[in-house]
Amino acid sequence: MAEQNTSTYTVTGMTCGHCEMSVREELEEIPGVSDVVANHESGVVTFTSEQPVSREQVDAAVTEAGYQLA
Repeated sequence: MAEQNTSTYTVTGMTCGHCEMSVREELEEIPGVSDVVANHESGVVTFTSEQPVSREQVDAAVTEAGYQLA
């Protein structure tokens, strides 16, 4: 079984469950990304991936959802 990479980022602007869902859906569009957990109260997003995901990829997905990486 392939090793999983776990990544954690801080996202600014999330204020509710809908915000979490938007960020989660965009991050899940990145190939190999799974198990996305977003928490608007802490502003933290964590996910696993089959291969390393660049900060630029994460930033693009979070921006597409309407938020920003801290």
